[in-house]
Amino acid sequence: MWSFLYNVLVIPVLWILFYGFGRLNRKIRNGLRGRKSLFSELEQFLARETRPKRLWVHASSMGEFEQAKPIIEGLKRLLPDTAVIASFFSPSGYVNSKRYPHADYVTYLPFDSRRNARRFVSMLKPSVCVLIRYDIWPNHLWECEQKQIPVILANATMRKDSKRHSYGLRSFHRKLFNATTSILTVSASDAENFSNFWLRGPSITSIGDTRYDRVEEKARDARKKALLAENVLDGKTIIVCGSTWSEDEEVLLPVLFKLLRHDPSLLFVIVPHEPTIEHLETLEYKLSGKVDSIRFSHLSSYAGESVLLVDSIGILLPLYASADVAFVGGAFKSNVHNTLEPAVYGIPVVYGPKIFSSQEANELTKAGGGFVVGNKRELYRILRKLLQDTAFRNTRGAIAGTFVHTRAGATERILAHLLPYFE
Repeated sequence: MWSFLYNVLVIPVLWILFYGFGRLNRKIRNGLRGRKSLFSELEQFLARETRPKRLWVHASSMGEFEQAKPIIEGLKRLLPDTAVIASFFSPSGYVNSKRYPHADYVTYLPFDSRRNARRFVSMLKPSVCVLIRYDIWPNHLWECEQKQIPVILANATMRKDSKRHSYGLRSFHRKLFNATTSILTVSASDAENFSNFWLRGPSITSIGDTRYDRVEEKARDARKKALLAENVLDGKTIIVCGSTWSEDEEVLLPVLFKLLRHDPSLLFVIVPHEPTIEHLETLEYKLSGKVDSIRFSHLSSYAGESVLLVDSIGILLPLYASADVAFVGGAFKSNVHNTLEPAVYGIPVVYGPKIFSSQEANELTKAGGGFVVGNKRELYRILRKLLQDTAFRNTRGAIAGTFVHTRAGATERILAHLLPYFE
């Protein structure tokens, strides 16, 4: 019943929305354009590909694919003769992963019609499919089930109050999850919430989250990059403010001004989530006349400025390596960004109130390595405490580092589930 309803009622609506909004939204339009030659390009790749063992990994976007990388790289080390095909729903994931060296082929996932799914899966013939976190497209999943291709849902999460438990949707998602072979969850509570669907097909196992493995791996590489010279760091206490939006900066800047009046030896490194020219110029205007600032691209001319504005992308993680305290943006806008990246370095992490969608931020707060603040006053108080009380700062930083390190290891456990399918 659900397959019929999905294909008769939902797919036509999705098609209209997909192609309709493609006229207005550049990102959707790029996705549509990229899918035009999907099957012909896949056919060319498969004509050259002779390896019988194939891992198909699907992720929604670039962020989810970061969680897949430890799995892919681990499998490549153990079974180097395995072909890895990575598919994406969003253009950001596809474009930014085209040059990922451990994937033998990167493609968009075709629109989820029954015909497209049948054609895609029949051409690909994967030994096993790994879906990352939540991006499940029914027709592709049901096609794998029909062809008896194992499907593993990895890094899976399920909140107790998820709408997927609601009347009507519950039955639909039961059919979806029953088509998988294994559901490997981030936590025991996630496993329990999946079990409440009364699934008869897949095994449900609490494995952990590969993001902890990935962030540890990236941190090891980042430590080798000395982005801030000794003349910048010397005698300074560093506060790195990562992935900030204007909503975060409205709270942050007044606190920054007040803290610098008490302690001019502080250095604030502000890394906007979108370092556009307009955003950087707005920040410079708000800072002018109050504190001196310099852009990262002009760092060779550093003369003791109190604020460093980062106008580059992709360098946030190595900057956290130099920090004494981190402020993570997003939580005064819609949802906090990555709190694991600073925590892995053993420094305390501060963020705004919107952390409801971030399981790790909630757990980091409970552990004591992270701090939620709701306004300027609360932000000032906790930063002043962390900056003045070195013992308190070190203790909370150690908690944050331990929080990440003790949760690593999910990759090996996921690989233990994967390997039998390639024997």
